[in-house]
Formats: sequence, structure tokens, C-alpha cells
Amino acid sequence: MEKGLYQERNLTMLADFYEFTMANGYLESGAGDCDVVFDLFFRRIPDAGGFAICAGLEQVVQYLQNLRFTQEDLDYFRGRGCFGEKFLRYLRDFRFTCDVWGVPEGTPIFPNEPVLMVRGPLLQAQLVETMLLATINFETLVATKASRIVRAAGDRAVVEFGSRRAQGYDAAILGARAAYIAGCAGTANTIADREFGIPALGTMAHSWVQVFPTEYDAFRAYAETYPDNCTLLIDTYNTLRSGIPNAIRVFNEVVVPKGYRPKGVRIDSGDLAYLSKKARQMLDDAGYPDVKIMASNSLDEYIIRDLLLQGAKLDIFGVGENLITSKAEPVFGGVYKLCAVEQPGGGWAPRIKISETVEKITTPGFKRLWRFYSRENGKALADYIALREEPLVDDSQDITIFDPHAVWKRKTVYSYTARELLVQVFDKGRCCYQCPPLREVRAYCKAQLETLWDESLRFEYPHRYYVDLSQQLWQQKQDLLVKAGGPAPKES
Repeated sequence: MEKGLYQERNLTMLADFYEFTMANGYLESGAGDCDVVFDLFFRRIPDAGGFAICAGLEQVVQYLQNLRFTQEDLDYFRGRGCFGEKFLRYLRDFRFTCDVWGVPEGTPIFPNEPVLMVRGPLLQAQLVETMLLATINFETLVATKASRIVRAAGDRAVVEFGSRRAQGYDAAILGARAAYIAGCAGTANTIADREFGIPALGTMAHSWVQVFPTEYDAFRAYAETYPDNCTLLIDTYNTLRSGIPNAIRVFNEVVVPKGYRPKGVRIDSGDLAYLSKKARQMLDDAGYPDVKIMASNSLDEYIIRDLLLQGAKLDIFGVGENLITSKAEPVFGGVYKLCAVEQPGGGWAPRIKISETVEKITTPGFKRLWRFYSRENGKALADYIALREEPLVDDSQDITIFDPHAVWKRKTVYSYTARELLVQVFDKGRCCYQCPPLREVRAYCKAQLETLWDESLRFEYPHRYYVDLSQQLWQQKQDLLVKAGGPAPKES
């Protein structure tokens, strides 16, 4: 786990106020100690994509490890006048004792499957809702968007440039982290390098060029200072008439005589396809075929894809606002729902949220989440949700799965490997999970993306990846719907 700014941060009070009023009510009613299970899941993939990329688990771990109420917090609650001393004593002595399971960061995830699961006393499990959602929703959103942009760039590097357009400084820092998990090569954010070891990259702004008497003087001064890492911004005045010629002149007069090769040029405006082709030709003719051309200027996955289809001679993309805000769809709709309550005599009573909006009907019960991989090619075949009380999946045996919404769609899976996706993170409030280094998370994400079929990677109309329910879980859900006066179950 990375150390630094986010290691010892107490965000206990980052919760919706009703979490505390409910907690007080649970305590007064005697329901607070009842053990429950909450699922954190999402209903829809941003940008109508084929999958999302899970991110934020490390920050969840750090948050839960630092749960505590200070005297200042207690004074605040006392001053509100709606909380009794019993509740204040509870907060004073508060200790997190829940079990927590989570999907490892970098894992592709799909709608309606638990990404995080909390089991423990109701009062505690309820209090952490807001922060868990804020953490997972944001980082998963940015990681998902970054994955789309990185895939559009193909074998060309993408650098995260979004700090100045992020919704606040935490978004800038953690957004850079999420983007790196999803495959970005680096970031312009210096603190993200210090905190997480993400390579900080950058050269100059237009102001550097403007402050010197001429563009040539600006380029020469920069090259004298950084001859071993010389990348020049060439579009301040005129990219082709002055920018490239002055860059080549400085390469010849400063960089090469010092025994170095120039690294690159950056174009931040204009017709990037046309300018990059002309710049490439001029650089090649001058003896610099190895100099990289970087492009920035409000890029996203579609613009990058179109630029490459048009033959743009670009090697690196700097992507800012459209990545860090997921501008096209800036909300990740994760929710946190009660799904089971422990019975006095043992066992779990399922709980369901029913809605006239079908997608808002929850899946009840204390569950496990499995992913099936083909033994033939390693590709992910389907995800499978089962009740915890069911026998573990035996991948030496064929298994029949079905679409939980169109139950006549059935498939027998054979020659597969089953992997349980949810790993235990906390055991009775004690962290039992070692967060891997960020570079390992990034490598894991890349490897997991390679398990997805090409059809799931499409930007438009991707193949729907199936998340299936076990027969027992499906039947339980149907029985609860019928009990509540909903539709009768269909034969499966």
C-alpha cells in the first residue's frame, strides 16, 4: 500500500446526515447490533460501454482503517440537539468490526454484481455507505474512461493531463491514480507521482515561449536547461512556419552537440492530423525520425480513433478534461443496498428492494461472485452469482447457466476455470488484505482486459457480457417478488 497523503486521513464524518440520524434510531430501537449484509454494485456502464474497471479499493481500506470520532465530532453532534448521550458514548467508543469483501482493483466488472460487500452490525455497515460509494464511484468512473481512451490509442502512449479541470484536488490526484491503473503511461500531476509513483511528465506551457523575445530564444533556453529531455511546444505562433523550423534549429545547435537526441514536439491546437503529417515529414527530412510527436487539445477516445484513421503521425496523446471528468458521462451509478439480515437462530434472511423500474430491483441474499474462464483460450465466459450457503463451484463439473431476465436462454459451460472475484479485505474490523503496489495493479488490469473478447471491447454496441444467477438465488428472488405481490416466477 502506498504511503503518504491518504494513509492517515480521517474521513469518518464524510457521510450523509441521515446516516447518523438512522444510526441513532437503530441504537435507540435496539436494532443497531443486528448483523446485516450490504452490496455495493452498479446498474449501467458509462458511455454504453461493454464493461467498467474497478478502482478505489485501496482508498476504501485506508478509510476504514481510520474510522474514529474525535472530540470535535462529538461536540458537533451534541450541538445539533437531536442526538442523545447514549449515541455520543457509542461514537466515542466506536470501533469498526465488520467483515468486508471487495473485487481487486483493475478487474473488469459488470452491472448488478457485488463489487464490494459489507457484513456486520447494522449501525456500522450503514454509516460507511456514503464514503464507500464516493470512493468506488469516482475512481471506477475515471478508470473506465481511461481504459477506453488507452484502447483507442492502441500502442501509443496516453498521458493524463486533467488536474486543472478536475472537480477539486482529490479528484485530480485520485483521478490520475485511476487513469494509471487503466493503462495511462503517466500524469502531469506531480503529487500523484510523489504519492503513488505514477511517472510525472511534462515540458512547457505557451507562457514559456511567450516570455522570451523570440520562439527560437525560448526553445534554446529550454534545450540548454534540459538537453537530455528536450520536448518543445511548437504551436504558440505557427506550427509549420516557425515552430518546427525553430525546433529543428535548436536540436541541431544545442541538443545534438551536447551528445543527446531530442525527445519530441507537442502540438496543442489546429488540425492535428494535417499538422502532424507535415511535422513528421519535416522532422524526418532533418534527420530526426526518432523524435516523437505529441498531441493534446480536448481529446477523447473518438477523436483519437478518428485521428489515427486519418493517418495522423502521432506517437503520444495528452488527455485532460474528457478523461478526468469522464465528460461524456460524468456519473458512475454505484449504489449500496441491504440484501440480507441475520436471523436470531442463525442463517440469513434475504432482503429485496422492489421497484416498478425493473433495473432497480435488487438481488437479495448473502452472495458469492464467480468468473468463469475458458481453459482453451483464457477468455472470460460469464460471471455467476450464487448464495453463500450453496456449495462452492466445482469447475471439474459442467455447469448450466441462464439469463436471469430471459430464462429460456441457457448455456452449458464446460472446460472452464472458476475464480471467486470477491476477496476478503477486513475480518471483524481487522484488515486482512495487502493492497498490491500500483504498478502491479496496472499490470493486472492489462492482463484482465486481455481475457475479454474483442466483441466486449467495442465502443459502439459492445457484446453484452452475461452476469448470471444460480438457480437457487434466482428462485429466491422470484419468491420474494411473488410474496410482495410482484410477477409470478417463470419456469427455468
